[in-house]
Amino acid sequence: MNLIITGCEYSGTTTLSFELARWGKKQFIESGKEQIGWELNAFHDHWKIPHVNNFSEPKTLKERNELIAEYPDSSNGDWSRTGLTQKEQEMVLGLTPRLKEMFQRYHLEYHIQKAFYKQNHHIMIGAHIEEGIYGPLYFGYGGTGQKGERRKTMRSFEEQILEIAPDTVLILIKARPEVIKERMHKQAHENGCLKEKDIEYVLERFDEEYQASLLKNKFTIDTSASEIGESFEELIQILQSYI
Repeated sequence: MNLIITGCEYSGTTTLSFELARWGKKQFIESGKEQIGWELNAFHDHWKIPHVNNFSEPKTLKERNELIAEYPDSSNGDWSRTGLTQKEQEMVLGLTPRLKEMFQRYHLEYHIQKAFYKQNHHIMIGAHIEEGIYGPLYFGYGGTGQKGERRKTMRSFEEQILEIAPDTVLILIKARPEVIKERMHKQAHENGCLKEKDIEYVLERFDEEYQASLLKNKFTIDTSASEIGESFEELIQILQSYI
């Protein structure tokens, strides 16, 4: 299964991806129908600067408590912001726009190499679309006319993906602006990207890039009025037609 799950911060991309990980573990591993590659490290959710390293999943209660103490966002089970220490995050944020652009470009290229991408399960959350929207907006690189202009490189990455895994499915997770705002106030992400004043613009940009995407297999899920369980059931039902 090759999936790219993307959407505005606070729309539910990470929450749904963790539900998918738990579902896959139950379906394919605990049931005895083990499939190589179905574990949390097959889920790559590390594209929002400064969270550019894969997360740590606690194996014991002691590890869980230690992670929560260091990374408050993980208290609700979101381990996606536990890849770097606070000091390391500050170092990433302190990079110049040129260095941020270089790092993220190499980061993306690494994840779509044939030997890496074509695994039994390769699931990226955010990926090139998320990075291509937040880079120009918040980090000073990849804008129109700049080196590595992201509106162009996004399609280039997709051309490479289609060569390696043409069955890749793109999923856009959506939510209404007022819902994004409510979630942001209820549980703000530490070192999050999204600014409240940009919510509507960012939602429009994700819609725009979803429409422009070269990936043919794609669908949207709106989480505005749904509980996580309902949104996940919708995700699984739709995915069945692609698997």
